[in-house]
Amino acid sequence: MRTGIADLPLHYGACPRWLFNKMVLLTQAISRVILEEYGALEFLKRLSNPYFFHALTCVIGFDWNSSGTTTTACGALKQALASNPDLMVCGGKGAASRKTPEELKEDKFGLGEEKISKLARASKLCAKVDNALIQDGYHLYHHTFIHDKDGNWVVIQQGMNDSYARRYLWFSKDVKTFTLEPNNKICCDKVHNSILNMADKICKDAQQTCVDLICDNPFHLLKYFKLPEHHKVLKIDISKRGWEVLKKAYELQPRNYEELIAINGMGPKKIRALALISNLIYGNELSWRDPVKYSYAHGGKDGFPYPVNKKVYDNSIRFLRETLEKTSVSSKLKRQALRGLHKFL
Repeated sequence: MRTGIADLPLHYGACPRWLFNKMVLLTQAISRVILEEYGALEFLKRLSNPYFFHALTCVIGFDWNSSGTTTTACGALKQALASNPDLMVCGGKGAASRKTPEELKEDKFGLGEEKISKLARASKLCAKVDNALIQDGYHLYHHTFIHDKDGNWVVIQQGMNDSYARRYLWFSKDVKTFTLEPNNKICCDKVHNSILNMADKICKDAQQTCVDLICDNPFHLLKYFKLPEHHKVLKIDISKRGWEVLKKAYELQPRNYEELIAINGMGPKKIRALALISNLIYGNELSWRDPVKYSYAHGGKDGFPYPVNKKVYDNSIRFLRETLEKTSVSSKLKRQALRGLHKFL
């Protein structure tokens, strides 16, 4: 299951070089302690925890409520773990995110072509789900993929709209399926209306219908885009290239919804169009609910949208505090980190 989402206001500008260098040093020290004490798998699990990850970004020195908590912290992680024998960090912000498959092919741990291909597919599907299946108005611009020598992985990615950024966290050990409710702990301050969520379990029949519509011949669907202007299907713009993608999908004959969405070019517009036509012709139920279960990274003081989970939250803070005490960096940097943790609290 995806392990979390967080909404953060967009903050523009770059992190000062002097601060980023300190962040790399502190991230490296914290990572080393956790890896030595608990191992790579526990470290990955912690990174996928929205409480822990957000607290970590604050400890290493970034603004608690900035979109840069994700991009800069992941950049620091990538540099801090560059020579680490247990973990490999791929991807990043903007163009760097699209280099993930190439970086995975370096095969740092000698996993072999088949396992690397599975990792690349997992990376792609995580992005597809958060960018295309869950159409929440946030467009992905950051994707970090971290894996160990056993093929366990974490995905930390972020999307943006006009004012906010939303963070999505995944952990491989929790993923049973990519297409039916892969989200477990979804955190954000804002619940949006009319979100098409094709990863909702109530869309299972609609997913199968979409596959059937493609495998039958998608060009039979053209007439459904010539409806009266008031019909919501007309909101979908299927360009000439869009129909070429549907034709390609027909030629490939996908066996299931996961194979369908994995096809290159099968983005939000095509997925939305197929979903609406599935509903129009066969009455398959669609989900219009934003898959939000948690507020920000630790709940709301007024219990909206859920009460603070004190046990989990306190456990993450305790874990970080103990880790900081064992961290081998200068006492000044350690004091700054502890102050950052205290400020976050």
